[in-house]
Amino acid sequence: MSEITLSGGEITILKTIGLSGPASGKQLAEHMEDMESAEFLDALEGLMTIGYVLANRVNIRTMDAVEASSFRVNPSFARELRDAIYPSRTRQAKTTRRQRRV
Repeated sequence: MSEITLSGGEITILKTIGLSGPASGKQLAEHMEDMESAEFLDALEGLMTIGYVLANRVNIRTMDAVEASSFRVNPSFARELRDAIYPSRTRQAKTTRRQRRV
């Protein structure tokens, strides 16, 4: 799989949602007060379009729709997203198996 690259807004949204469990839209909107609503909605819609974030509603185009929704990170992408959010925590490459000496 290719490496995931995220913008700063997308990283902030993913950190707020968390990689393990669901987050309410109201909680997400409260944490995003520093971000412009149009920028926030654009980043959230992008994450949902790609499939990184799942929601219990289909159309989320306004802040009211965000507050009435519930979000979670797609478990299929959780490991790759964790590596993209925290690049310093990248996993070490697996070592090759040792061979027996005969």
